[in-house]
Amino acid sequence: MAHENFDVGGMTCTACQAHVERAVAKLDGVSDVSVNLLAGSMAVDFDENRLDADAIAQAVDRAGYTAKPVGGGAAQSAGNQASAVPARMESPTKKLAETARAMRGRLAASFAFWIPLFYIGMGHMLGWPVPSVFTDPAHAMTLALTELVLTVPILYVNRAYFKGGLTSLAHGAPTMDALIAIGAGASAGWSAFAMFVMADQLAAGDIHAAHMTAMDNLYFESAGTILTLVTVGKYLETRSKSKTGSAIEALIDLAPKTAAVLDDQGGETTVAVERIAVGQTVLVRPGESIPVDGVVLSGASAVDESALTGESIPVEKGPGDTVSAATVNRTGSFTFRATRVGADTALARIVRLVEEANATKAPIARLADKVAGVFVPVVLGIAAVTFAAWIVAGGSINQALTAAVAVVVISCPCALGLATPVAIMVGTGRGAEMGVLFKNAEALENLHAVDTVVLDKTGTVTYGAPSVTDILPAARADGSPVLSERALMKLACALEHGSEHPLAAAIMERAEEMGIVARQVQDFRAIPGHGVTAREGGNQVAAGNAALMGELGVAVDGDLAESLAREGKTPLFFAQNGELAGVIAVADEVKPTSAAAIAELGRLGIRAVMLTGDNRATAEAVARRVGLPADAVIADVMPEDKERHVRELQERGGRVAMVGDGINDSPALARADVGLAIGAGADVAKEGADVVLMHSDLMDVARAVELSRATIRNIKQDLFWALVYNACGIPLAAGLFYPLLGWQLSPMFGAAAMSASSVCVVANALRLRGFKPKA
Repeated sequence: MAHENFDVGGMTCTACQAHVERAVAKLDGVSDVSVNLLAGSMAVDFDENRLDADAIAQAVDRAGYTAKPVGGGAAQSAGNQASAVPARMESPTKKLAETARAMRGRLAASFAFWIPLFYIGMGHMLGWPVPSVFTDPAHAMTLALTELVLTVPILYVNRAYFKGGLTSLAHGAPTMDALIAIGAGASAGWSAFAMFVMADQLAAGDIHAAHMTAMDNLYFESAGTILTLVTVGKYLETRSKSKTGSAIEALIDLAPKTAAVLDDQGGETTVAVERIAVGQTVLVRPGESIPVDGVVLSGASAVDESALTGESIPVEKGPGDTVSAATVNRTGSFTFRATRVGADTALARIVRLVEEANATKAPIARLADKVAGVFVPVVLGIAAVTFAAWIVAGGSINQALTAAVAVVVISCPCALGLATPVAIMVGTGRGAEMGVLFKNAEALENLHAVDTVVLDKTGTVTYGAPSVTDILPAARADGSPVLSERALMKLACALEHGSEHPLAAAIMERAEEMGIVARQVQDFRAIPGHGVTAREGGNQVAAGNAALMGELGVAVDGDLAESLAREGKTPLFFAQNGELAGVIAVADEVKPTSAAAIAELGRLGIRAVMLTGDNRATAEAVARRVGLPADAVIADVMPEDKERHVRELQERGGRVAMVGDGINDSPALARADVGLAIGAGADVAKEGADVVLMHSDLMDVARAVELSRATIRNIKQDLFWALVYNACGIPLAAGLFYPLLGWQLSPMFGAAAMSASSVCVVANALRLRGFKPKA
């Protein structure tokens, strides 16, 4: 099964999107197709043995649109060379910005001719001073010709509506452009017909009849107003939509264009970033952005990683530490070896993930797409029925035409179709700013309904690596310590220096922090499952568990050992010459924000469950520290059984999210309704997860839930008001209120309302840019 992304041209509304999807979906070999109107893109999954990208593009062409494969989605690092354009490193809304600029020119030209057209055509009705040449019955044809001359340029600069609308009608799939073209075309066409009638009346010498025809049957100003106001709305809508990708634009803009590369002799050369190859040495000075991912070779600095992780505090970097593209060097200079370039960098993969998320559809969008797909044909049917009903009811041809055109131009499928994709794009972009990456729109929607969050303990609730928590020297009978804390750590450092046990690594790390250098020991012997013994400076020393101490005849404090175990800590006993020297406790420490994050999930109405392979005593000790009850702990679970426990929670009716490290938790992450991988910012391609949390911070789970709920709430608001608008606007335009209240809507007001509805939908979605989680 192959996956290909396409750029699609010619789409103007959701009916276009639905038509393109139908055209591709019916091809033999296509298993899934998703078209994004906002980004002008299409993602297709298909059987490459039965179909190819060219055949898909041809199907789109036959439907009246254009499509070409993107071909830039896969990471490129062959031969250790950077791809020229990493992960399509351009603004996801760049095309929208270009469209808005082009439409601004159309809008200026439209206004230049519409203002005098509207003044001449409507001024006398509004009481404005209009030159007598346009009001004198003897000059009725002068009025008509002037309006025609002013209307033609408006029709010409906005010919795209007619081209797209007529093409869609010819393919049997009318779009929003078809509604605009029919509305404006009917007004202009009827006016042109009226001019012929006027000419005949003037030829017959009936100046009064010609004047009445001009007053009642010229709709040139309506045609011009429809096209101008729709273009105003389209311009504002497109301009607003171009801001939806601002979060990703900010990321892309952080990537530098050039970098300083050092050769083997230390010589410095400034090169374009795309020419950097894996293995080259790069120099970064204070204030510069890091061009590619790599490992620090020399120097030290504080690096601002907020663009990728959302973490505001700069991170200290030294030799051996990793750095990522688009982060900013704040203090000292350093050199690093390039390890990931082009489309392999963390920045490129973040942009790609956000693009892919925007290319997918949330389940809530499917219903809107179905409605939008039949919306335009239904509206055209309603307009035809409206025209016929007015004629049958005894209305004039002018009244019937006004009502039918008003129905056509006030209808707005775009408001329905824009509600979801615009909110999804803004929501995923805001998530990227916060360090929360949604891989698809479905995950963004599903997360809002989650009622149970399953937390892997190690690496999620805790740091995932043991560290020293207590240094407890033993006391003599008189209460004085056998050794000082520092002396006990020196003894521990000497004994554990040669051990490869993870607990020994924790002791060595603490010793390094205290500036202790390991002393040499003799006769070192490791006793599997118990500990180690050695001789140090003439003293016989040992380190290990209570069992080893018992074998050596060293008395230990059983109450202390039990107390430490209840706290989830592992005690290591140290003896010197047959006497207990002290105890050092080691534990996988709970992250500082874990308790607050679990409390925040509770505030959101979500039950937290901890799933771990550790023994129950240790698991419950950690649970107590983070505020989880004992019945929310599932312990002694093998990695392969985690998926089963998630499935059992789902079978009890729960909507389950799983939070893990994305490696051994992959089956459970995939099984959950939403899988969230928590881990380092550079690893944005966690397998099996739907959401990647860039920080190693459990609080991001609560933030992701809040963002999901805010986005879905925004979408529902837009869909509700879009439906209310159309449900109220179409009957008003059709004239249902005319018999009771005498209301008949002008097509000009209908065009303004249609444009305003789309702009309001986009403006509402843009509010998500200012979303701030309470967590």
